[in-house]
Amino acid sequence: MKSIAALQAVVTAVPFDGEPSDAELDAIEQEMPLILAEVDLLDVEIWMLDRPATVLDERRIRRARNRVMAARRDLTNRLGSGEAA
Repeated sequence: MKSIAALQAVVTAVPFDGEPSDAELDAIEQEMPLILAEVDLLDVEIWMLDRPATVLDERRIRRARNRVMAARRDLTNRLGSGEAA
């Protein structure tokens, strides 16, 4: 039987402290408007699961979807123009 102890040191050579790096935090901060818009859309969709959709509910979903698309557009434009760096 082969031992994997020698290989394990290579795999675990870099300790993981469990905290995101500054670059990861900056990326999350840049994407936060999109994340919040997607959470709002999900909230509306969950809220509508057990009820028939009314005209007002359809409007609520449409507005949430439009906010997600606008946030995606803004993020894409910001990343495309080089403001992200």
